[in-house]
Amino acid sequence: MNHRPIAFAAAYALLRAAADHADHWGQSDFDAQCKGATDAAPVECTHEDGTKVTVGTAGGRRACLHHVLQYSATQGLVLAAGTRVLGIRLHPAAFAAALAVSGLTHYAADRRVPKGLLQRLAKATGKERFYKLADHGMNGAYCLDQSWHHSWETLAAAVASIKARTQ
Repeated sequence: MNHRPIAFAAAYALLRAAADHADHWGQSDFDAQCKGATDAAPVECTHEDGTKVTVGTAGGRRACLHHVLQYSATQGLVLAAGTRVLGIRLHPAAFAAALAVSGLTHYAADRRVPKGLLQRLAKATGKERFYKLADHGMNGAYCLDQSWHHSWETLAAAVASIKARTQ
């Protein structure tokens, strides 16, 4: 029996649920404020204790890395626990590769420099006006960001399902 479609569906659902939690509830406010900072476009960020700091490229990279590590750890824990409960065994290399795909592409989008990967893609595909939309209860940049993450999580789920078995 081919277990890959079952593993793919489970992996996608688990990765998506974990990502949504990690990106919104799990991400620290500080990381969300600072992760796109550069020396050319520094950002004033506020720590949880209320102290303010101006962050440049190095701090932006650290904030983005911290967020992506938290994000990837959440996805890894949910994927491991969820597949165990469902009786699905993922190949360890496929599991690690799936988290790498999701984490690395998440960092690339969230770092937003130079001039933002997603902003450049939006311009190249004729979606720049939508990217800049911030009206009618909608934020185009956020929608395209989430679409980017969902797309890569789909690939990550396909990677995770390679050589999967059910118990």
